[in-house]
Amino acid sequence: MSAPSALLARQTVPGGGSGLLPRLLLAAVCGGYGVGAAFGWGYPEVALIMGDFGLSAAALIAAVSCLFYARPGKGRFRPAWLLFALSSAMASGGNAVWGWYEVVLHREVPSPSIADLFFLCFAPPAIVGLLVLAKRPVTRAGWVCLALDAWLIGGSLLTLSWSLALAHTAHVQGESVAPAALALAYPLLDIVLVSMVLALHFRRPAANRSAVNTAIAALALTVLCDALFTSQLLQDTYRSGQLLDAGWFAGSLLLAYAPWGAHRPVEATRTPRGPRHPSRPVAGSLAALTPYLAAAVCTLGILYNVIEGRRVDRVVVLTGCTVVLALVVRQGIMLLDNIALTHELAQKENHFRSLVQGSSDVIMIAAPTGILRYVSPAASGVYGREAEELIGSELACLIHPEDLGRVVREVRRFLAAPPAQEPTTRIECRFKSGTGDWLNVESTVNRHQGGLIFNSRDVTERVRLQAQLQHNAEHDPLTDLPNRALFTERVRQALTGRRAGDSGTAVLFIDLDGFKGVNDRLGHQAGDELLIQAARRLQDSVRSGDTAARLGGDEFAALIVGDGSRDASAREYQVQEIADRLRLTLSQPYRIDGSEVRVAASIGVAFAEPGITPTDLMRNADLAMYRAKAAGKDRVELYAPQMQAEVVRRSELAARLRSALHEGEFALLHQPVVSLATGRVAAVAAQARWRSAQGILFTPAEFLRVADAAAETQEGIRTAELGRWLLEEAVEQAAERGRLGHRVPVSVRLSAPRLLDKSLPLGSIEALLTRHGLPSGALIIELADSDPRISFDDLEQRLVALRRLGVRIALDGIGSGYAAINALRRLPVDVLKLDRGLVEGVVESARLHKITAGLLRIACDLGMQSVADGVDVPEQVLALRAMGCTHGQGMAFSGALDEYRLRRALVRGEFPVPGGIALPALTGGAFPARNGSNSETRVPPT
Repeated sequence: MSAPSALLARQTVPGGGSGLLPRLLLAAVCGGYGVGAAFGWGYPEVALIMGDFGLSAAALIAAVSCLFYARPGKGRFRPAWLLFALSSAMASGGNAVWGWYEVVLHREVPSPSIADLFFLCFAPPAIVGLLVLAKRPVTRAGWVCLALDAWLIGGSLLTLSWSLALAHTAHVQGESVAPAALALAYPLLDIVLVSMVLALHFRRPAANRSAVNTAIAALALTVLCDALFTSQLLQDTYRSGQLLDAGWFAGSLLLAYAPWGAHRPVEATRTPRGPRHPSRPVAGSLAALTPYLAAAVCTLGILYNVIEGRRVDRVVVLTGCTVVLALVVRQGIMLLDNIALTHELAQKENHFRSLVQGSSDVIMIAAPTGILRYVSPAASGVYGREAEELIGSELACLIHPEDLGRVVREVRRFLAAPPAQEPTTRIECRFKSGTGDWLNVESTVNRHQGGLIFNSRDVTERVRLQAQLQHNAEHDPLTDLPNRALFTERVRQALTGRRAGDSGTAVLFIDLDGFKGVNDRLGHQAGDELLIQAARRLQDSVRSGDTAARLGGDEFAALIVGDGSRDASAREYQVQEIADRLRLTLSQPYRIDGSEVRVAASIGVAFAEPGITPTDLMRNADLAMYRAKAAGKDRVELYAPQMQAEVVRRSELAARLRSALHEGEFALLHQPVVSLATGRVAAVAAQARWRSAQGILFTPAEFLRVADAAAETQEGIRTAELGRWLLEEAVEQAAERGRLGHRVPVSVRLSAPRLLDKSLPLGSIEALLTRHGLPSGALIIELADSDPRISFDDLEQRLVALRRLGVRIALDGIGSGYAAINALRRLPVDVLKLDRGLVEGVVESARLHKITAGLLRIACDLGMQSVADGVDVPEQVLALRAMGCTHGQGMAFSGALDEYRLRRALVRGEFPVPGGIALPALTGGAFPARNGSNSETRVPPT
């Protein structure tokens, strides 16, 4: 027992150090009374007072003690202590009356007297109280056996007492009925009380056993003194204050002490230090011998009469016969009870044997040495080994060596724990089967006579299923590579394990460029096959200690674990070489359904830094990957801190754009589109400007780049609102100018993704034209250079539908993209708009001059009008007009105008044109209107 446990036990166990003083005090008081009684108290008067009123006071103390102990209680034993209080009160009253005669009246106590009435009432409450304290039988046969045991003891004592003294007393006092009855009542009640004490001594309850034992001892001492008082030897010579009174006095004080000083709860008993070995049930053996001992006492009483030569008394014969009859009946009841118990035990044994043998679980009993003593027959079905083969073998030899240490530690911990707190434990380990395989076994372990009982079951399938579910939760179902969750955990382990702080650890984010086109052209099944082959290439390209993962879609990742090298530049070069090799490997052609498919790989690389988190490291790699895609794709980019700063700047600017849109900080300006031949205004181009708090109008160059970048993220929702606002404002103001007589078309720049945006309600442009009454040909949609990710079929259908309403289509940005020829071949275009990049160098560069002239010639051959953007100087006007360009916009004519200045320019109607000579090839000022038929835009076959 540990020191704290021992200290707690000393504090909670009454009768230890705290209960020693009351016991010493009780012994001193009883001893002092006994010494005084032995010497006659020095004076006859004092002896009479102490012999009468002293006993009365002791009995009164016992009555009050039992009464106060029972008053607050509500338990099963409360009536017993109340009855003991009543019994002690009767003894106190009898002694008080006795003292009244002897001490106060100085007279002999008459017989019978009121004192006899009190004394006779002492025994019945005590007898009933003992019955309440005893452990109650649960069956009728138990109650009958209890009554027979009491009669066996009482009858035996009655036989012996009658043979020794009571028969002579009844014969001497037989002349008077009252004295004879009184003389016999005392010993008979004492016999009954002694019988109950002996019969119930072996039926004590488990709770508060010390208090019950003390109460039984007090009553036994009182009965012993009563027996001595009623004996012929002392009855004639007894006087109050003699030594016999000390026994009554001690019995009363012992009963008063019983409920308080000897109270000991069951839970406060000490825990044994070691295992307790089973001992012989002494109390049970004595209880079983009680009937035979009683019969022996009865036989002794009869033999005494025979040896003394007396005539056998009828009372003795009758009592002996009833005792023998009670013994026979009791033995018959016990025989029947034993037969029933044996039958019930056999049934339970058969029941449990069938349960054990028929159970699918294996039940094993192991000795403290680890040797198997019993193995159930289920072992053959579970372990593939017969039970007889396992019995006698060591349990440790059957457990997997890697699990043995853990099992031993758990068993030792379990055996050291208190059984009440931890009755069982559960152990899971690998167990050797008959075929040599290792089975996953789960066992419930219980204690058993110093050994252990194992209730074991095969959980191999469950363990495999759990492992499979764990694998599925951590791996991509298509490629079987680790998914994002497992990859993040591997990154965390690399940053916090024994390689923590290794700057050579790097994360690669990989995106397959052109994968969406494969899905669109060949279908998703071909796309899945491409992902599987790419994952296989990636897995084969990384080292064994590295991790390749699929994060989702066409995004992959790789964790390159550092080797502890301190040469950062060499490590950076090595990782970049690995990234380049991965890029080349993933960019090789894929063979899918008999055809070759090509995709490229954009890779971002980020190196670990001291104190960096897995989330930040993966974010850095992601930023580097997007920088690689923005820089032209099919390349490797290393993370740099300015990438994060740029993201923050774009996020802040996007947030400012959102607030500016809701607060009305955007203004709509228009730049005139002028005929290069006549200088007349052919159209106006709507442009958005951002009005700052200082009233400055910012050009759209920077925030449009942010808007284009945000279009691929969730911020695209906000920039789509800006596009809708621009379109609605331009149509509304054009309609207002038309009502004032300025019927000039307005052009609005829209990107192809915006035009096909699913969030844009179908027919929204058509409804806008109808609502404001804009006539046919008054709206020009400037389509930006087409995005290769969109479908030309969907875009063509959308543009054809708009042209049927009279909306003209301008192809913007010619010369800045790579899909212009495809767009000219597939889309219904009315106007070809040259990019500012071509116009700026058309005078200085002969190569740009030839390219521009060729594009204008194509536009003329296709019957299209042409518009040059960014015409800022007269030399550009002359050069473009000479090459056949029909219209231009730029600072050579006018900048972007607000509504007031625009109307003044429309009233004037034209701008001065350098050279001022009309060329035959250039006709009219305004764009010629066309009907909505797509057949009028002839596209030569390619």
